Amino acid sequence: MNALRPIDTTTWPRAPHFAHYREAVPCTYAMTVELDATRMVRALRDSDRKTYPTQIWALASVVNRHDEFRMGLTDDGAPGVWGTVHPAFTVFNPERETFASVWTPFDADFGAFHDRAVDLLATYRSATSMLPQSDTPPNVFDISSLPWTSFTGFSLQIKNGWEHLLPIFTLGRYTEKGGRIMQPLSIQVHHAAADGFHTSRLLEELQSLLDEPDWISG
Repeated sequence: MNALRPIDTTTWPRAPHFAHYREAVPCTYAMTVELDATRMVRALRDSDRKTYPTQIWALASVVNRHDEFRMGLTDDGAPGVWGTVHPAFTVFNPERETFASVWTPFDADFGAFHDRAVDLLATYRSATSMLPQSDTPPNVFDISSLPWTSFTGFSLQIKNGWEHLLPIFTLGRYTEKGGRIMQPLSIQVHHAAADGFHTSRLLEELQSLLDEPDWISG
């Protein structure tokens, strides 16, 4: 189901929190963490899978487990939940030093998703427009990659961004610490949609995926 399902705010435990952070004190927050990607990187080295599509699938997989990270607004501004959200992600054009943002449907089958994402990245690597696809649906969330640098903090300053309830992710360059391969990741969240508890749980689940990467070769 890809329709936006309205939330019954008369029974929703977070109804007052949603109203507070959307109307009284509109705000977003950003959290930057270092994930241990050691086992995922090793699994990728032993397979023919590509890193970026693998990272995208892992993020989309945990995002789609939770209502609070699939939220949108109905036409009258009420909160709702998408049945599924799909990743939109950047692809870099090295000749122009610009990027395009493209999307592909989420698929719980990692192999199928990976192959489509690989094809998409190859197709749009030389794109000259920022949004080369004409069929981008409203239920997409954004992923960006900065493979040239690592970071310990990252946030987006979005003017008039109070209507954007879906999370935004930014991946950084791996670093090695104490024999472990660390992955910097920033997540930007609308406080009306999710609290720190929800974001922490999402990140814990993502770490678990990276720690048990049998799905990469499966």
